[in-house]
Amino acid sequence: METPREVLVIGGSRYVGKRLVARLLAAGDRVTVLNRGSSAPPPGAVHLVADRDDETALRGALGARSFDVVVDQVCYTPRQAAIARRVLAGRTRRYVMTSTVEVYEYEDSIALVREDAVDPTSVSVDPGLPWDDPAFLDSHYGEGKRQAESVFSTDPAFPFTTVRVAHVLGGADDFTGRLAHYADRIRTGEPVAVPVDNQPATYIHVEEIAGFLAWTVGQDFTGPVNAASHGLLGTEELCRAVAAHFPEGKTLLRLVEVGEVSPFSFTRAYGMDNTRATRLGFTFDDVRRWLPRAVAETLGTGRALVHGR
Repeated sequence: METPREVLVIGGSRYVGKRLVARLLAAGDRVTVLNRGSSAPPPGAVHLVADRDDETALRGALGARSFDVVVDQVCYTPRQAAIARRVLAGRTRRYVMTSTVEVYEYEDSIALVREDAVDPTSVSVDPGLPWDDPAFLDSHYGEGKRQAESVFSTDPAFPFTTVRVAHVLGGADDFTGRLAHYADRIRTGEPVAVPVDNQPATYIHVEEIAGFLAWTVGQDFTGPVNAASHGLLGTEELCRAVAAHFPEGKTLLRLVEVGEVSPFSFTRAYGMDNTRATRLGFTFDDVRRWLPRAVAETLGTGRALVHGR
């Protein structure tokens, strides 16, 4: 019988993270979850409580522990990355950071974007920016992730992988409200705002990305890797999947030249190339195969939201 792996998950209390932890535990891994204590991990995981932004508290919570793999679900800034690297250097054989398609926010290509479009070792880091300001962080989400990737990538003695995740759909516990946004408008006949030049994007089911991260824990590759289901979806196709649950509703698209648009409407292409992950051995599903299930799962909550219950 193989020796269980020691895995630290930073975050891991909701949505993708809790599914990842459940998968690791089911595989026989010894899992430690570190978060601020807002919620407990699944039974079987060790729970450590600390604010990752507090280096002293983080060191105190971890004590002398070391790990085979660390999966960082909640690293958003270069400051957080720098603290984690200082504290965990020499304590893990591999560090996996959950990143985002938003690192490609300046890429606008009809072709699916490959990992080499953003090389984290060449990204400039500015820890002096107001990363502690929630409004600044929200508006600089992609930049924060890019710079965090860069901090981890600059030390060759720190084996590091960054998983760039496509837009995630599915699950009754989807807390984002993005599909509920469409459900509300389709049910009431309110227009859905989309840009004049509306572009498609890649997506991934919540269970698929949890599975991908769990798979990554058992691999040894380093560097950036894109995680996305096969296929592109546009806003109209997403609306059709939602409208199937509201047969008396109407899907009205309102073209917007300037101003705010609906959550999954984009003025530039948001497609990621998943060839590297596929060649490494992971098998992705097709987005159109799981989309109806994802919408049905989420609208179990979405219907309650749009009816005000």
